[in-house]
Amino acid sequence: MTRLQFASDGRRLEASHVLAVPPEDAWDLLVDVRRWPEWSPIVDGVDATDARVRTGTTGRIRALGARLPFEVIDRTDRRWTWRVAGLSGTGHRVDALAENRCRVVFELPPTAVGYAPVCLRALERIESVLEDGDERP
Repeated sequence: MTRLQFASDGRRLEASHVLAVPPEDAWDLLVDVRRWPEWSPIVDGVDATDARVRTGTTGRIRALGARLPFEVIDRTDRRWTWRVAGLSGTGHRVDALAENRCRVVFELPPTAVGYAPVCLRALERIESVLEDGDERP
């Protein structure tokens, strides 16, 4: 199920999707910068200081014909946030639901509500990569 709702604190919009995969698999996909183009509808490439997201990872994404700088602001257990071109970007989170089920969540700042359709498409692509084994839907 894909859904779009305000977070309980009302300060973020959350786009989420429940997947029939272990939470570790979804997390591994989200933090591997080399795999972002597999599931992001707009990221064509990534140059980063680290292959896996950590607090302080920096680099550039190639998106929609532009090269945009990014910095990962915070990474905790199954959640990371970043800034892209100096602006708050989406938060990325994986919630464990059961041994082989999880919810992948993109947290959007209120000013990025127009980005919600892109996030919903990314969630569909993540499902395709993880559940079907497709690299590019």
